Amino acid sequence: MAGDRASLIAFLDYQRATLAMKCQGLTGGQLKRKAVPTSGLSLLGLVRHAAEVERSWFRWVLNGEDGKALWPRVNGEFADFHVDDADVEEAFAFWREACDGSRAAADTVESLDDTVEFRGEVISLRYVLTHMIEEYARHNGHADLLREAIDGEVGE
Repeated sequence: MAGDRASLIAFLDYQRATLAMKCQGLTGGQLKRKAVPTSGLSLLGLVRHAAEVERSWFRWVLNGEDGKALWPRVNGEFADFHVDDADVEEAFAFWREACDGSRAAADTVESLDDTVEFRGEVISLRYVLTHMIEEYARHNGHADLLREAIDGEVGE
């Protein structure tokens, strides 16, 4: 039986793999498509958002690194989801790099219960991993709906 750390990391990697699977085999146009009429979400937007969230929680919060957003704000809003002119390969490369960086950042923390202070809050590695699992799970639900609307594919 795996310990808590191994379990949380495995669940997070599973969620990452699920997002990748939802995007697999689609064209750039399909990845950019806002396939649910009442939503501005697209699969590529979810990938870009995941890259930003990975970087912010693991590198900036957990490791205390300085950084700026990969995609600057547009009219005060995060630009992750503004994908009309987005580069698909760039987005996936940034996401893969962010995931690798997150794994490396987590590896530098000795215990799940080690904490850092960020903007007046005390945050542990356990919290970051749990939050990231929740973040991906929620957005993977969105990805399910988007993928089904694009080409009818369903599944994990």
